[in-house]
Amino acid sequence: MSLGRGAAIFGCAGPELLDTERAFFREADPFGFILFARNIETPEQVSRLTSSLREAVGREAPILVDQEGGRVQRLRAPHWREWEPPLDTVLAAGSLDAATRQMRRRMAVIGAELRAVGIDADCAPVGDVARPGTHPFLRNRCYGTDPETVARIGRAVADGLVEAGVLPVMKHLPGHGLSHLDTHLDLPTVDASLEELRAVDFMPFRALNDLPMAMTAHLVFAALDPGRPATQSPVMIDLIRNEIGFQGLLMSDDLNMQALQGTLAERTARSIAAGCDIALHCKGDLAEMQAVAAAAGEMAPEAQARARRVIAARPTAFLSLAEALADG
Repeated sequence: MSLGRGAAIFGCAGPELLDTERAFFREADPFGFILFARNIETPEQVSRLTSSLREAVGREAPILVDQEGGRVQRLRAPHWREWEPPLDTVLAAGSLDAATRQMRRRMAVIGAELRAVGIDADCAPVGDVARPGTHPFLRNRCYGTDPETVARIGRAVADGLVEAGVLPVMKHLPGHGLSHLDTHLDLPTVDASLEELRAVDFMPFRALNDLPMAMTAHLVFAALDPGRPATQSPVMIDLIRNEIGFQGLLMSDDLNMQALQGTLAERTARSIAAGCDIALHCKGDLAEMQAVAAAAGEMAPEAQARARRVIAARPTAFLSLAEALADG
């Protein structure tokens, strides 16, 4: 089973792979890649780009994207379907059963569209529980305001993606719903008690702890580790592994987000030292990627074992787009 050495996932600068990027990726050999709107033009162009990224590392490396629907969808009209925000869909469905069916079908369609252009992992489901004070950058991306609803919709989202041949990447462990700030700009501190966190925020992730990949949250949980965001906290990573029970491949959220302090090399080193398997760098800046690659180093043996399980979990049979659309 072919597996990258580097403990990182990287973006690239634009819609076509540059020669300098190709050479860097060949040397750094990251676990995988992630695409953003700057990388997306047409289906033919995205297919070329995903092929180029895999050719650069000489293997079928995972290629991720954030395609939730609503504000967070990198592939958009006129070439791809547009979707309303997840929370709007759930609330308008009329019942939890109807919302579950709609979200599973929606993600099967999304997954089929992604798979058609060579993208085989989607950064969803969102396991965060929406609260009255949840920052607008996150709130309507959530699936509900209680943990049971979020867990059930989250399972439907994951199942829909897998049916279409796309691996789910659960986010944001151990729970982002109490964030009142945008972590792209600031570092929030969550003051809730451990009892409340266990009863609400951790619960959906515990219910979905069998998923193959997940992403951390850049939040401080004062009741557990008041000095460090979860991404860089050995205490919180231990909780993710042993209390929530997630044993899959754990990546940081984007290391360029301003919730984190220090240089990119320092951010990377702290995240890996805390227990993240993979450092996620999304910007596509070559000099920054070189710094992250150097600080992340090669995947530890435990991370390699988890990465192998991810590769082995790739669906081998999946719905076509026509089948996903017809499965109503």
